[in-house]
Amino acid sequence: MSSAISGMAAEPTPSPSSTQVDETIDPTYETQKLARAYVLDIPAPRGQITDRSGAPLAQNRLSYNLAFNFPTPLEFSDQQALAFAHEKIAAAERLSGRDLNVPDDLILRHYRNRGILPFEIAQNVSDEQYDKLKGRLPAGMLLRPIYARTYPNGRTAGHIIGYSGKTGRNPDGIIDNHEVIWPETEGRDGLEQTFNAMLTGQHGEYKITFDKDGQKTSEKIVTPPVPGYTVVTTIDLRLQELAEKALEAKAKRGAIVIMDPNNGDILAMASWPTYNPNTFIPSISAEKFKALQDDPNIPLLPRAFRSSYPPGSVFKVPVGVAALESGGVTADDEFQCVPALQVGNVTFHNWKKTDRGSLNFVQALTESCDTWFYQVGIKIGADPIIAWAQRMGFGAKCGIPLRGEVEGRVPTDDYMKATHGRRLLNGDIANLSIGQGDTEVTPLQMAQAMSVVANGGILYQARLVQQVQTIDNEIVTAYQVRAKRTVDMSPQTVAQLHEAMTGVVNASTGTAHQAGLDNVAVAGKTGTAQWGPKKRERTAAWFAGFVPAVQPQFAFAALYEGDVGADVHGGSSAAPMIGKILREVYKGVQNGNGRGRRAAPPEEQVLRAQPVEEEDQSN
Repeated sequence: MSSAISGMAAEPTPSPSSTQVDETIDPTYETQKLARAYVLDIPAPRGQITDRSGAPLAQNRLSYNLAFNFPTPLEFSDQQALAFAHEKIAAAERLSGRDLNVPDDLILRHYRNRGILPFEIAQNVSDEQYDKLKGRLPAGMLLRPIYARTYPNGRTAGHIIGYSGKTGRNPDGIIDNHEVIWPETEGRDGLEQTFNAMLTGQHGEYKITFDKDGQKTSEKIVTPPVPGYTVVTTIDLRLQELAEKALEAKAKRGAIVIMDPNNGDILAMASWPTYNPNTFIPSISAEKFKALQDDPNIPLLPRAFRSSYPPGSVFKVPVGVAALESGGVTADDEFQCVPALQVGNVTFHNWKKTDRGSLNFVQALTESCDTWFYQVGIKIGADPIIAWAQRMGFGAKCGIPLRGEVEGRVPTDDYMKATHGRRLLNGDIANLSIGQGDTEVTPLQMAQAMSVVANGGILYQARLVQQVQTIDNEIVTAYQVRAKRTVDMSPQTVAQLHEAMTGVVNASTGTAHQAGLDNVAVAGKTGTAQWGPKKRERTAAWFAGFVPAVQPQFAFAALYEGDVGADVHGGSSAAPMIGKILREVYKGVQNGNGRGRRAAPPEEQVLRAQPVEEEDQSN
């Protein structure tokens, strides 16, 4: 392994007593001939990050830096040191076909301060250049193997993994005992940053000794480095890839989160656009980094958890829970689904322009009648809506181990007074009832809330990391499945939600037919909401739910972020992305765990052919 240090063969590891260092050494240019020994630190290989099955998301590869050794003892004049270096650099250029621009002042600084160590003239030699150089280097030149970070799946899960970077440039000052031989790597974002201490590992020790004339007498690894720990995530690499492909095919900007509703595990958390963390290895140029920062689609932004949006009609799910659980509305109560409703001096419209007649809760949620929910929201008041939304996880961080997660917002009287100088009025409650106004949620929060509905009322701690373990698979830290609280919905309320959300996808009056499967029943809710200043108003299109409708395996949320002025809708923009994923997941599955999409009877087929009913796929 000492070849990783200087190209020399490894020597037997000495006893601990032989690692002692003469404390009187002062390794300066003038006195280094008197030096007897140096003990330097060897950075450890960085630990892996894997998906839930052990597939690598971040690992190490062997990279090579081209270097040469100055002869010892160090007796060159400046001119001789430069001449020697220029000869070696010219030879390397001829062999590699690569221009190597090495400033003279850097050569002299290295020779004077640390000439006993190899001087690197090219970093991260490509495989092609390595093949050209291997076995053909002149005496004194070497290819120093080092560990470099690599992300084998490219951009997949880039926002979750994050990226790493060197802690600094190669040292060129006077050698200090226990300085690292080459710069270490540290996490800069994502799990690389959060778990940096565990991924870093423990330094090894490398000892070089010299005789009284400054001639190198030995070099050896005294203590080998200990690799960093492995971070095992809850991510399912296949689901993550499917989610990112669905976003790439459909959306300029957006996010998809898929969770296991039975334990809170995050199986996929995709944001689009994304970036390839390999761009940062070994370092990113200022031009490339500026291009990422200046991209108007903000590829460095993990929209799944660091952005919040108005939820639109998906928020009718907690509103419905509040109505049914507060006793303000029963399953049999009906309200008129009219085209418009007057609240104070403001007219609030339904998204459908026809009178849909009297509807109960299941019917109203299935076809997403806005005016039904305006009436119900005002009837029960804001307090139950706020309370049930918060119980389902809205308005609070999910608590994942990634920097910058946002809380979202469920507007309260206190918020309204601080922001708008008034309490919540009926018009605000009408907006709240359909997920508009000041309400904001993250895609991760939405998937978490759908998990609560899917499993019948348990809010699990969202889990992104299962455990941290040693290279020998010994568990260092485990993150257990944990129920944060029970959301006390009655079985009757849960049944009403499941029936209505299954109808959203499968019934003729539903709004998410493009997410339907023939072999498995999907349950969900669409949403379409505007946000931003009027002249720059944009639309957030949502589809969220769970699958199968019976004994759910997955809860999901898909967000499609529309362009300014673009006409996008949850049913036509977000639902197809989930449909694309689920068709791959359930490919070949026989109809059995939840009914698939049913055929509409003749009278419903007639209704679906009418233009007004075609609109129902757009809410």
